[in-house]
Amino acid sequence: MTDPIPARLAALKTMSLRELKAEWCTLFGKEPPGYNRRFLESRLAYRIQELAYGGLKPETRKRLEALGEQFADRNITRRRIRDDVMPIAGTRLLREWQGVEHTVTVLADGYEWQGRPYRSLSAIARAITGTRWNGPLFFGLRNHRSAA
Repeated sequence: MTDPIPARLAALKTMSLRELKAEWCTLFGKEPPGYNRRFLESRLAYRIQELAYGGLKPETRKRLEALGEQFADRNITRRRIRDDVMPIAGTRLLREWQGVEHTVTVLADGYEWQGRPYRSLSAIARAITGTRWNGPLFFGLRNHRSAA
Protein backbone atom coordinates (compact mmCIF):
# COMPACT_ATOMS: atom_id res chain seq x y z
CA MET A 1 0.00 0.00 0.00
CA THR A 2 1.37 3.43 -0.93
CA ASP A 3 1.43 6.45 1.34
CA PRO A 4 -1.40 8.87 0.37
CA ILE A 5 0.26 11.83 2.10
CA PRO A 6 2.60 12.86 -0.77
CA ALA A 7 -0.37 12.84 -3.15
CA ARG A 8 -2.39 15.02 -0.76
CA LEU A 9 0.51 17.44 -0.48
CA ALA A 10 0.93 17.65 -4.25
CA ALA A 11 -2.82 18.25 -4.65
CA LEU A 12 -2.56 21.44 -2.58
CA LYS A 13 -0.74 23.16 -5.44
CA THR A 14 -3.60 22.51 -7.85
CA MET A 15 -6.46 23.47 -5.52
CA SER A 16 -8.31 26.72 -5.94
CA LEU A 17 -8.24 29.24 -3.12
CA ARG A 18 -11.81 28.29 -2.24
CA GLU A 19 -10.82 24.61 -2.02
CA LEU A 20 -7.81 25.48 0.15
CA LYS A 21 -10.06 27.39 2.54
CA ALA A 22 -12.49 24.46 2.68
CA GLU A 23 -9.57 22.11 3.42
CA TRP A 24 -8.47 24.48 6.18
CA CYS A 25 -11.92 24.30 7.78
CA THR A 26 -11.79 20.50 7.59
CA LEU A 27 -8.31 20.18 9.09
CA PHE A 28 -8.42 22.97 11.68
CA GLY A 29 -12.14 23.15 12.44
CA LYS A 30 -12.30 26.92 11.99
CA GLU A 31 -12.18 29.60 9.32
CA PRO A 32 -8.78 30.25 7.76
CA PRO A 33 -6.91 33.48 8.49
CA GLY A 34 -6.78 36.12 5.78
CA TYR A 35 -3.29 35.24 4.64
CA ASN A 36 -2.12 34.59 1.10
CA ARG A 37 -2.29 31.33 -0.83
CA ARG A 38 1.33 30.43 -0.18
CA PHE A 39 0.81 30.60 3.59
CA LEU A 40 -2.35 28.48 3.39
CA GLU A 41 -0.57 25.85 1.28
CA SER A 42 2.44 25.59 3.58
CA ARG A 43 0.38 25.49 6.77
CA LEU A 44 -2.02 22.92 5.32
CA ALA A 45 0.91 20.79 4.20
CA TYR A 46 2.31 20.87 7.72
CA ARG A 47 -1.08 20.02 9.25
CA ILE A 48 -1.61 17.06 6.91
CA GLN A 49 1.78 15.65 7.87
CA GLU A 50 1.23 16.44 11.55
CA LEU A 51 -2.02 14.48 11.61
CA ALA A 52 -0.57 11.58 9.63
CA TYR A 53 2.86 11.23 11.23
CA GLY A 54 2.47 12.99 14.58
CA GLY A 55 3.38 16.46 15.82
CA LEU A 56 6.41 17.83 17.57
CA LYS A 57 7.91 15.93 20.48
CA PRO A 58 7.27 17.47 23.93
CA GLU A 59 11.01 18.25 24.29
CA THR A 60 10.96 20.15 21.00
CA ARG A 61 7.88 22.11 22.06
CA LYS A 62 9.56 23.05 25.36
CA ARG A 63 12.69 24.15 23.51
CA LEU A 64 10.70 26.32 21.11
CA GLU A 65 8.77 27.90 23.98
CA ALA A 66 12.04 28.69 25.78
CA LEU A 67 13.42 30.27 22.61
CA GLY A 68 10.25 32.31 22.22
CA GLU A 69 10.59 33.63 25.75
CA GLN A 70 14.26 34.43 25.20
CA PHE A 71 13.53 36.42 22.04
CA ALA A 72 10.41 38.13 23.43
CA ASP A 73 12.56 40.55 25.41
CA ARG A 74 11.15 44.08 25.21
CA ASN A 75 14.59 45.70 25.23
CA ILE A 76 15.28 46.02 21.48
CA THR A 77 19.04 46.46 21.93
CA ARG A 78 19.38 43.30 23.99
CA ARG A 79 17.05 41.43 21.61
CA ARG A 80 19.13 42.50 18.63
CA ILE A 81 22.34 41.36 20.34
CA ARG A 82 20.79 38.00 21.12
CA ASP A 83 19.53 37.65 17.59
CA ASP A 84 22.86 38.48 15.95
CA VAL A 85 25.51 37.24 18.38
CA MET A 86 24.34 35.55 21.53
CA PRO A 87 23.86 31.80 21.33
CA ILE A 88 20.88 30.09 22.89
CA ALA A 89 20.83 29.79 26.69
CA GLY A 90 22.42 26.53 27.76
CA THR A 91 25.00 26.53 24.97
CA ARG A 92 28.56 25.79 26.05
CA LEU A 93 31.40 27.61 24.36
CA LEU A 94 34.84 26.03 24.41
CA ARG A 95 38.07 27.91 23.80
CA GLU A 96 41.62 26.76 24.28
CA TRP A 97 44.02 29.50 25.31
CA GLN A 98 47.70 28.81 25.95
CA GLY A 99 47.08 25.11 26.46
CA VAL A 100 44.14 25.56 28.86
CA GLU A 101 40.59 24.74 27.79
CA HIS A 102 37.98 27.26 28.96
CA THR A 103 34.25 26.47 29.06
CA VAL A 104 31.66 29.24 29.10
CA THR A 105 27.96 28.52 29.61
CA VAL A 106 25.45 30.87 27.99
CA LEU A 107 22.73 31.98 30.42
CA ALA A 108 19.44 33.72 29.63
CA ASP A 109 20.89 37.03 30.85
CA GLY A 110 24.64 36.65 30.35
CA TYR A 111 27.37 34.05 30.70
CA GLU A 112 29.04 31.91 33.34
CA TRP A 113 32.75 31.07 33.46
CA GLN A 114 34.45 29.27 36.34
CA GLY A 115 31.29 29.50 38.42
CA ARG A 116 31.04 33.30 38.13
CA PRO A 117 28.42 35.24 36.13
CA TYR A 118 29.54 37.72 33.46
CA ARG A 119 27.53 40.18 31.43
CA SER A 120 29.61 39.83 28.27
CA LEU A 121 31.90 37.46 26.43
CA SER A 122 34.41 40.28 26.12
CA ALA A 123 34.75 40.46 29.90
CA ILE A 124 35.46 36.74 30.01
CA ALA A 125 37.97 36.98 27.15
CA ARG A 126 39.75 39.77 29.03
CA ALA A 127 39.84 37.70 32.23
CA ILE A 128 41.33 34.77 30.32
CA THR A 129 43.91 36.68 28.26
CA GLY A 130 44.62 39.78 30.32
CA THR A 131 44.03 41.94 27.23
CA ARG A 132 41.00 43.46 25.55
CA TRP A 133 39.32 41.15 23.05
CA ASN A 134 36.08 41.17 21.12
CA GLY A 135 34.32 38.36 23.02
CA PRO A 136 32.33 36.85 20.13
CA LEU A 137 35.49 36.93 18.00
CA PHE A 138 37.58 35.31 20.75
CA PHE A 139 35.07 32.47 21.15
CA GLY A 140 34.64 31.95 17.42
CA LEU A 141 31.12 33.30 17.10
CA ARG A 142 32.33 35.84 14.55
CA ASN A 143 35.10 35.73 12.01
CA HIS A 144 37.63 38.53 11.46
CA ARG A 145 35.83 39.84 8.36
CA SER A 146 32.40 40.24 10.00
CA ALA A 147 33.95 41.92 13.05
CA ALA A 148 35.44 44.70 10.93
